[in-house]
Amino acid sequence: MAVSLTKGQRVSLTKSNGGGLTKVKMGLGWDPAPAKKTGFLGSLFGGGGSDEIDLDSSCLLLDAQKNLLDVVWFRQLQSRDGSINHSGDNLTGAGDGDDETIFVDLTRLPANVQYLVFTVCSFRGQTFNEVGNAFCRLVDDTNDTELARYNLTEQGAHTGVVMAIVSREGNGWQMKAVGAPSQGAIANDMMPAVLAAL
Repeated sequence: MAVSLTKGQRVSLTKSNGGGLTKVKMGLGWDPAPAKKTGFLGSLFGGGGSDEIDLDSSCLLLDAQKNLLDVVWFRQLQSRDGSINHSGDNLTGAGDGDDETIFVDLTRLPANVQYLVFTVCSFRGQTFNEVGNAFCRLVDDTNDTELARYNLTEQGAHTGVVMAIVSREGNGWQMKAVGAPSQGAIANDMMPAVLAAL
């Protein structure tokens, strides 16, 4: 059964039978926020809402010293070592369920990768005031079991969010729900917020 996380909460990631995880996927989803204001003033202050929200999910790989090793995002859909793959860019947020998915083969991750940081940012500069129902969920990709979910309820004028961190914990992994707002059009722009969240 999935654990619903609150901001800052951590959960150890193990299979229900006690074994270690081998393949996981991080699903990220969002919808355009419902229109709150109408008319001239509403559109002037960005409250009219949009039918299409282009958010981009990314995974940053860092070592124990918090050095950036690699980034998987819509312009690099696979990590250099091949252990992480991105489903591709969703330009609208339309549809139910995951809008973008990042697949991780934990058994192929290089030993020096300590942290996987999952971020979402607005390439077009749309703010999270225009985003509704944003979430991330970690799924055991061997049996499609949802392990943990974090629903992002905060809106604001920021253009990026550090959603979650998956980190090595002994021989296993743990997930931390972060939900830290940031500014940035691409994942690399969010490095100050990423480092602050580690």
